[in-house]
Amino acid sequence: MTDKAILTIDGKSVDLPIMKGTTGPDVIDVRKLYADTDRFTFDPGFTSTASCESKITFIDGDAGILLHRGYPIEQLAEKSSFLEVCYLLLHGELPTAAEFETFEHNITYHTMLHAQFDRFFEGFRRDAHPMAVMTGAVGALSAFYKDSIDVDDPVQRQISAHRLIAKMPTIAARAFKYTTGQPFISPRNNLSYSENFLRMCFAVPAEDWKSNPVLTRAMDRIFILHADHEQNASTSTVRLAGSSGAHPFACIAAGIACLWGPSHGGANQEALEMLEQIGTVENIPAYVQGVKDRKYKLMGFGHRVYKNFDPRAKVMQKTCHEVLDALKIDDPLLHVAMELEKIALSDPYFIDRKLYPNIDFYSGITLRAMGFPASMFTVLFALARTVGWISQWKEMFEDPARKIGRPRQLYTGATQRDFIGIDKRG
Repeated sequence: MTDKAILTIDGKSVDLPIMKGTTGPDVIDVRKLYADTDRFTFDPGFTSTASCESKITFIDGDAGILLHRGYPIEQLAEKSSFLEVCYLLLHGELPTAAEFETFEHNITYHTMLHAQFDRFFEGFRRDAHPMAVMTGAVGALSAFYKDSIDVDDPVQRQISAHRLIAKMPTIAARAFKYTTGQPFISPRNNLSYSENFLRMCFAVPAEDWKSNPVLTRAMDRIFILHADHEQNASTSTVRLAGSSGAHPFACIAAGIACLWGPSHGGANQEALEMLEQIGTVENIPAYVQGVKDRKYKLMGFGHRVYKNFDPRAKVMQKTCHEVLDALKIDDPLLHVAMELEKIALSDPYFIDRKLYPNIDFYSGITLRAMGFPASMFTVLFALARTVGWISQWKEMFEDPARKIGRPRQLYTGATQRDFIGIDKRG
C-alpha cells in the first residue's frame, strides 16, 4: 500500500501520496491539492517545496554531506579533475579512459570564440563590472551559435552543453582582460582546462607565461567545489527559464544574473571585505561582540542548507594554505581568518546557532592570492557552476513530466472595484 498523508479541510479528507527518494526526506505530493480542495500551499523561498525530481546532486545539510551522482565532494576534489566532474554531472557516471579522452577533446576544441564575438566586448565601458559583461556575453552566444539552440534535439542539446562549458573560461578571461585594459589571450589546445583559463587571465604578450602546478590544481579544485549545489536560487532560475522552452544560452545568462546577487554568488567577496574590515587579530574580540549585539553579520559563516560544517569549506581551507605557501604569501587576513574560525567554533553563541565556516570564508583569500580582484570572484563561481546549470537544464528536458513553471501566490491586494474618472476622485 502506498504511504499517504491525510489532509482534512472543512471536514473533507484528502489523500496526498508520499514519495520516497533514494535518500533524504520523504516528499508529500501536493500536485492535486488545488484541484481537490481549491487551495494551494504557501511557501516563501520554497524552503519546504521540491520543485523537481533530480538524480544529480544530494545535500544533507545536518550531516554536512554533499554528493555528486553519489560521489562525496571531498573525494572528487581530491582525486578527480574538473572536466571529469563535468562528465559525471552531465552523464551520470564517471567516464572510461576512452570516454574521457573524447569528452576532453570536444571541450578543448570548443574553447575558441567566433572571431567577430570579440567586438561584442567593445560595447561595454571599460569600468563595467565583469558580471555585467558575462551576463550580456553569454546571452549573445545564441546569435553566434544558433545551429545548436533547438531544445528538442538531444544532439543539439549536447553540443550546446559542450560549447557552454568550453567557452565560459574564454568569456570570463576576456571580461577580466577587458576591464584591466590588457589584450585578449586566445586559448591553447595543449593546456588543461584550468591551466588554459589561468593563462588567458594572466599571460601578457610582453613575456612568456609560466604555469604553476599548485595554482592550476587549486583552480581546478575551486571549480569542482562550485560545480553544482542542488536547487539553489540560480539553478532554480535556470530550470524555470528552461521550463518555457528557452534555449540554454538564455537560461545560463539568467542563472548568471541571479548568481550576481550578494546573498548568492557574492558571499565570498563579502567575507573577504569583512576580514579586511577586521584588519588584525587584535580587533577580532570587538568585532565578534558586535556580531553578538546584532550590529552586523558574520560573513562566510552559516549556510541556508548546511547546519553542520560545509564539506567544501574543509577542502577550501586546505587549498588556501597550499596556494599561500606556494606563493610565499604571509597574508595577515589569513591569520585573522584562522583566529576568527577558532573563536567561532568554540564560542557557544556560534555553536548554538550552527554558524560553521562555509566555502566563502576561505575562497576569497585564495582567489585574491592568485591575482583575482574581488569583482572577479562571482565570475569564477559562474564559470564553475555552468556545468551544474546545464546538467540540470538537460535533465529537465529529458524528464517526461516537464511542464512550464507557474508558481501561485497568496493575494492580499484590493478586491474588485469600479473605475472612477479622474475628475471625480477626491
